[in-house]
Amino acid sequence: MNKEIKIALVEDDENLRFLVAERLQSEGYKVLEAGNGDDAEKIILEEQPQIVLLDWMLPGKQGSDVCANIREQGFDNLVIMMTAKGQDVDKIKAYNFGVSDYIIKPFNMDVLVAMIDSKIKFQLNSEKSESYRFADMEHLPNTHLLIRAGKKTELTILENRILLYFLKNKNKVINREELMMEVWGYNADVNTRTLDMHIVRLRKKIESNADSPQFLQTVRGIGYKFVYAG
Repeated sequence: MNKEIKIALVEDDENLRFLVAERLQSEGYKVLEAGNGDDAEKIILEEQPQIVLLDWMLPGKQGSDVCANIREQGFDNLVIMMTAKGQDVDKIKAYNFGVSDYIIKPFNMDVLVAMIDSKIKFQLNSEKSESYRFADMEHLPNTHLLIRAGKKTELTILENRILLYFLKNKNKVINREELMMEVWGYNADVNTRTLDMHIVRLRKKIESNADSPQFLQTVRGIGYKFVYAG
């Protein structure tokens, strides 16, 4: 792993910060630490880390404010929000602040490291920000944007995850269970109706006619298939 990769860890709980920092350093990352929003913003803008691990609840300034502020200042690397269990990430509209992804506390360190490793690997392999094109659209998962014929549409975190999974698995039938596992994770308590509701919302953003979808098609009794030949 490239030793020069910097991760900014913004967490006011000193014990947790120590544990996470120690683990990330043992994996070869350079860790920059901050315990509040003001320090965090200063460090992030000066050091431009590849990844920011940002706690949602911070003294003085919310994680969402920190994220919005650094985005306004032009920081466009990954921001992973650490949220407490029970905070419904999609309800808090984290995507409005430019959050790339989130992980729920308490998290398993191996899960966190795997998440960071996969994101870093992708970044190293792609010269510019991750982007997927289909028809007249471009999906930018890091910033939750869908650009359609030059017009920007914001996706929620869950819509973002769903679309990204389909774009990585084009023309493949994906069953609902696999999709729910991928989007909500193994410990989530979601039902297929919730998933279907998110699919309906996503269709409204990507389809010309959401009632007769060209891309995100339903496969009766199984799940969905993202159809695109390009």
